[in-house]
Amino acid sequence: MTTALHDSDDRGAPAPVTLTWPGDRRLPEDARTALCGPGAPFERTTEDVLGTPVEVFARRSPNLAAQLAHARATTPDLPYLVFDGPEPRTVTFAEAYRLAAAYAEVLAGRHGIGKGDRVAVAAPNTLEYVLAYWATVSLGAILVGLNGWWTPAEMDHGLALTEPALVLGSGAPMERASATPWSGTAGVPHVPLEELHAAATGLADPPGALPGVAVDEDDPAAIMFTSGTTGRPKGATISHRNFVFFNQHGALGGATTALLDGHRYRQVPDGAQRASLIVSPLFHVSGAGVTMAVAPMAGLKLVFPGPGRWDPERALRLTHEHGITQWSGVPTHFWRMLAHPDFASFRTAQVTMVGSGGAIFPPELMRHVRETMPGVQLGNGYGMTETLGTGTLCTGSLLEEHPGSVGAAVPTVRVQVREDGRPLPEGEVGEIHIQGPGVFLGYWRDPEATAGVLDAERWYRTGDYGRIEDGLLYLESRIRDLILRGGENIYPIEIEYRLVEHPEIVEAAVVGVPDRVLGREVKAYVVREEGSALTAEGVREWAAQTLAAFKVPAHVEFRDALPYNETGKVMKRRLEEEHAAGPR
Repeated sequence: MTTALHDSDDRGAPAPVTLTWPGDRRLPEDARTALCGPGAPFERTTEDVLGTPVEVFARRSPNLAAQLAHARATTPDLPYLVFDGPEPRTVTFAEAYRLAAAYAEVLAGRHGIGKGDRVAVAAPNTLEYVLAYWATVSLGAILVGLNGWWTPAEMDHGLALTEPALVLGSGAPMERASATPWSGTAGVPHVPLEELHAAATGLADPPGALPGVAVDEDDPAAIMFTSGTTGRPKGATISHRNFVFFNQHGALGGATTALLDGHRYRQVPDGAQRASLIVSPLFHVSGAGVTMAVAPMAGLKLVFPGPGRWDPERALRLTHEHGITQWSGVPTHFWRMLAHPDFASFRTAQVTMVGSGGAIFPPELMRHVRETMPGVQLGNGYGMTETLGTGTLCTGSLLEEHPGSVGAAVPTVRVQVREDGRPLPEGEVGEIHIQGPGVFLGYWRDPEATAGVLDAERWYRTGDYGRIEDGLLYLESRIRDLILRGGENIYPIEIEYRLVEHPEIVEAAVVGVPDRVLGREVKAYVVREEGSALTAEGVREWAAQTLAAFKVPAHVEFRDALPYNETGKVMKRRLEEEHAAGPR
């Protein structure tokens, strides 16, 4: 199976390759016509997007507000938002539309929020946060998602950069946002979300519809901050088009997988509502994308755990109580749920999909899921904040056959691996580039950084290394993670893959540490199975069975857990800093 386009090369040199969606080649002709043919739901065409031709879906919502209106018209009485806690709350799609309209009237009438204004939110995931999100984007304003774990100094950076007209929030995040120098000098109101909710629900004559503001699909909808692994966080500006595309590519991809692989996996019964457990914060692409784009168009019920850190028992209980049909998260979440001593007492037979986007599925975890939950379909995607999480996807039989891959390009997206701006042939390692409707508008008020990652044809330079083989993308490493050891390039992810295949290793992270002779040397941080007596020498022997000698970790440090950020990524910079600081 090939799912890549090879350009001709008259000189006989290996031809450069561009990944495109494989569904056009994998689907039977009648199914492809029904899904993607003229007049079909997923018909595609090429249009001008911000000055460059881009393949898009011909039939799409004009903006985010239209998607919530669609949900009110088609699934008004289905549960949309469920919040666990001491006082559980459930809101239907119709109720969410009505409340969002009231929120919008308060934002516009009492706070003067209009098109192009920024509304910052510093809060945990709450009903009020979701409703404020809908109200903001329906006014043509821009939702600024402040990271709820930021320090006051980091909050200050985010606020000073975006200069919101209003700051909303609750709890500790709001306290930190209110303690910044910017907050003390800008004179911008800080309004508790609970106060906004009271004002909206107390309107004497609440509106019957969202405001009729003209919002173009390429208008900004949100500013999401990068994780800041290579410096101060930048504000990625996400458009309405990006959000709408987030749902459409997933819907077509899901329909394609069902046609090709549906007989192999569990299915949601006809008439049953799909339900997802939301573990990602709303300031992150996974949380916002599913909540604002997927759920309204798919009639998906979203269950939000209560306040506090993620807990495997709570996740299992909510899966049991609310009939969760799909889990999303990172491998750590799934390891901990499957390892829970009471796992068998919770109802999980209705779970049809387990998906990840923050890290590759270790082979041992894939085996464990298949053994513990037979018939569950696994999926893993590759994307980033700047593409609203879209890029490639590996799911179903494709993931089983190519577990080390992050998959093929999603519909309408093109992927290339480049060196010095030149697309490379199959098998060669280079920097991954992505083009498509999910690519962001640019970094807020940072044209230099934007120019550094977006070319004239809106190809996004990801900063990740990878290679293309037989129509699939394989990650090698982030460029900043590359270890240069004595002239050899070492990609940590290859070593990490090998280590987690050990039956006594739960997790592993590999970084480069200073070495006087070689420049950098390989160090592995390893989390062992409980009760394991595995030694550092045992780790090295395991790695040496399949890896070249220069890739075998020179240093091994055992940890009870690895440090993760709020998006589920290992904080390798912290590990490097801790190594530099000396023994713990």
